[in-house]
Amino acid sequence: MFSWKLLPLEEHYLFHDFHSPALEAADFQSKPMVLLVGQYSTGKTTFIRYLLEQDFPGMRIGPEPTTDGFIAVMYGENEGVVPGNALVVDPKKPFRKLNAFGNSFLNRFICSQMPNQVLQSISIIDTPGILSGEKQRISRGYDFAEVLRWFGERVDRIILLFDAHKLDISDEFSEAIRAFKGQDDKIRVVLNKADQVDTQQLMRVYGALMWSLGKVINTPEVVRVYLGSFWAKPLQNTENRRLFEAESQDLFRDIQSLPRNAALRKLNDLIKRARLAKVHAYIISYLKKEMPSLFGREKKKEELIMRLPEIYTILQREHHISPGDFPNVAKMQDMLQHYDFSKFPSLKMKLIESVDKMLASKIAVLMAMIREEESKAPPAMVSGGAFEGSQDGPFGQGYGEGISAGADAEDWIVSREKHRYDEIFYMLMPVNGKITGVNAKKEMMNSRLPNTVLGKIWKLADCDRDGMLDDEEFALAQHLIKIKLEGYELPTELPDHLVPPSHRKNATADALYNHSED
Repeated sequence: MFSWKLLPLEEHYLFHDFHSPALEAADFQSKPMVLLVGQYSTGKTTFIRYLLEQDFPGMRIGPEPTTDGFIAVMYGENEGVVPGNALVVDPKKPFRKLNAFGNSFLNRFICSQMPNQVLQSISIIDTPGILSGEKQRISRGYDFAEVLRWFGERVDRIILLFDAHKLDISDEFSEAIRAFKGQDDKIRVVLNKADQVDTQQLMRVYGALMWSLGKVINTPEVVRVYLGSFWAKPLQNTENRRLFEAESQDLFRDIQSLPRNAALRKLNDLIKRARLAKVHAYIISYLKKEMPSLFGREKKKEELIMRLPEIYTILQREHHISPGDFPNVAKMQDMLQHYDFSKFPSLKMKLIESVDKMLASKIAVLMAMIREEESKAPPAMVSGGAFEGSQDGPFGQGYGEGISAGADAEDWIVSREKHRYDEIFYMLMPVNGKITGVNAKKEMMNSRLPNTVLGKIWKLADCDRDGMLDDEEFALAQHLIKIKLEGYELPTELPDHLVPPSHRKNATADALYNHSED
């Protein structure tokens, strides 16, 4: 409905010729898409195989540039490959407008369909390995950067993959990253094969990567970089295993959240498009207004193209537009060379006002409706494949570590170090088997943890809420301090397995503890 309100403005001012093809129903109905981009042999195809936990039709893996085209990996009841020319005429797929890139591209574009649980929630786009050095001079036969820009506008997540041994950003890779300008919120970076270097080298590699990215992605914010080894083979260096596991879980959570945010992302992209369409209308109508009626049209056209940066500034002031809403000057100047400005349409305020009205009132209503729908029936998170493997059981992240250590043990885990904690406890001169908060504070402050953290530990350890600690509660406080010093987070509530035996309501657990003490 909202794309229809935008369509008259886009068509009137030739927006589709200059910027992006018209939106279709499939653009709004398609599953969230993840675009993988990187130089050859950085592990893009292997990454997809790692997520799906099975091979997909058309998959080729090797150290040389193996993926020589775009592969849309999507859900299908029957396993198979759909060629590009057939794909762009399918109204149910969001790829119809790719036919503008011609046969050279379509011959290198396929859809790989398979019945996989992960693909029921998301689709994944694999791209050709970006070339470096002399290889990139070989023409692909189509505008690679423009194809990436087309996908970048429509996908939900863009993942840039780097190899720990290949950090150089070639000219073509720089051009590819710049094609995602304006889509910065979608970009995530994965430093793959990070297990192939030791900790010291990894720190240097990470620093070098951030420096390289800073030169290409011109934003003040730091891009989120995930470290890891995304394939199902043993780690070569296990010293950073915990870090890699935490990073992979963070990346999985980010991908899993895509279906939940898909509707809002599409709405956000529509708003961005509407703002650009308005600015485009102002530019085109201004150029029309400045053209002479009879003589000197070509000379005036050249002058206006040269003055385009100045025209941008004039329109910014006149219509109160942010500089970030304007299209790239150099690209716009190049495209304007091919048009007759005298045939451009004049400014129709009715079309602009219709879009303004949509942005001011209708969008807010739609956003509220999306939130309400999601609260009633939240979209399912991505599941299956690698997303299923380590969520539960002993190989789940953090299982048997930190606060969850001792969860499946018969004894109270604190009792293993209690003899040491008891020595400190009795040195603090307990009265009637308990120490006051003042005495406990002196000892707990030796940990050098902030008062806010120590205050939380006190609340968790003071099980009977009497403002004092007995020997078990004090031992628990020391155990929680140890957990925090090891870098783990504290819980908001004390887990059952950490409750001191004498403070439990379960007499059997108390008996087991007393038996182990004996």
